[in-house]
Amino acid sequence: MSYDVYVFDLDGTLLDTLRDLTASVNHALRWAGMPERSIEEIRWFVGNGVKKLMERAIPDGLNNPRFDEVYQEFRDYYLHHGQDTTVPYPGIMELLQALKYEGKQIAVVSNKFYKATEELCQHFFGGLVDVAIGEREGIRKKPAPDTVEEALRQLNADCTHAVYVGDSDVDIQTARNSGLPCISVLWGFRDQDFLLAHGATTLVVNPSDILSL
Repeated sequence: MSYDVYVFDLDGTLLDTLRDLTASVNHALRWAGMPERSIEEIRWFVGNGVKKLMERAIPDGLNNPRFDEVYQEFRDYYLHHGQDTTVPYPGIMELLQALKYEGKQIAVVSNKFYKATEELCQHFFGGLVDVAIGEREGIRKKPAPDTVEEALRQLNADCTHAVYVGDSDVDIQTARNSGLPCISVLWGFRDQDFLLAHGATTLVVNPSDILSL
């Protein structure tokens, strides 16, 4: 199958954001006098958007009376520190450059809030990414197909020759809900056994493997 459109997840797929997410979560928790979380805890908390991340990180989640203010502290801090240690995974820049050279369209869809998604994509990828869609009001988060459908709409493309690339069970579900085949990467936040247990059908070890599919 030849693909003309590549729809990528962001965190854990294109960018290694785990350290900055952990630092931002723990900043907000410290600010509120709450116990901090380990990087491995944060690894398993991510995937369903930053509000769900903080719901999992804050004691008692949404039932905590201070949830809103701690969540806002996290957002404010992350917008200023989301690029402190974040980097593209090895081979990602070469992959995106190769896809653009071949004339492919590239979109990013993320459950990260919209402004952070746009800023990260612009900072790290510039013109290599045609469309970047993040969490915003009026569009359902993944695994709903809304962000993928919005990206395809902005690209003036359909799902006929499109493929979804992600690192989690949420991405597998998103691809399924969007009617797209899914490539699951093994350098992100979930391991092979977990992905296979959640329905992964195509696994890649290195970004360059995507070019050979």
